[in-house]
Amino acid sequence: MRSPGHTRCVRSFAAPPATSSPLPLLFSSPASPSPPPPRALALAAGAARSDAAMSLTAQAERDLFDRNVLDFASYEEYLDQQVTAEDLFYLGNQEAARQIVELGYKGKDFLSREEFEAARLLALEGPSRREETVDVICSAGKKLDDAPLLNALAKREELVRNGKLSTIIFLRDMVRGQEVSAYIDYGHRLKTEDFTEYFTKRKRLTPRRTDLSYYNWKTHTLFYNNSFTFQVLAANEMGLLMKHKRDRKTINVDPRAPTPGDNSNRTVIQTPEYVQVTIYDHVTRRKN
Repeated sequence: MRSPGHTRCVRSFAAPPATSSPLPLLFSSPASPSPPPPRALALAAGAARSDAAMSLTAQAERDLFDRNVLDFASYEEYLDQQVTAEDLFYLGNQEAARQIVELGYKGKDFLSREEFEAARLLALEGPSRREETVDVICSAGKKLDDAPLLNALAKREELVRNGKLSTIIFLRDMVRGQEVSAYIDYGHRLKTEDFTEYFTKRKRLTPRRTDLSYYNWKTHTLFYNNSFTFQVLAANEMGLLMKHKRDRKTINVDPRAPTPGDNSNRTVIQTPEYVQVTIYDHVTRRKN
């Protein structure tokens, strides 16, 4: 994240004006198509995983992922792990061989350059990362009426940064020709990325394997990751739940549920930019 004094963001010293409309806490019906049933995702992913892999705990998987990312000094070195002598013989040079891996022609999922750098930074800093002492509002002054998702995120940015609201974004999108989806901890992304790039539309917000939950609809690859705010509860009768670590309330992200939970709201965002977008807002209640 850029320093708080960066010229493209403005500092936040006060609460939102009294005239601002509060976020609705009313139930919103899910749009069609709906996110897939969590149980269906688990079954699809289970077919692609061995029994040994399924026996690992979520934390153990995360630790292993971090170590693997840190094993490589650069993204090029990360790609080189799948480049063979036969690739070099037929393609003629190392760069072409790397592009074949990055584009997915080797038949496996690989982190994009942005995902690799973000995962490496997160692994290096770990849970001891300090929060910024002065929050910045990167969406301030941006014209986002033509971008429904960014407009919705801009309205929530200050509340999320101040800890008054926790937001999960369900994003379903086409990335490099493959349909992928993820449940994204908005607050976590705000802490680990410079959202000026998104609010100025220089970068596109996309699902990542480091999000709370990530699913590739073509390969049936499934990832779960806890964040600083949420714990993912995947194996339970109610389906996929997100447990807030501060007030210990759970958010049910199943679109068929009558409500996402206490102090929570589900909002469908209609936008031509993505296959599907749903936002889950949770008003934070501190424990006494």
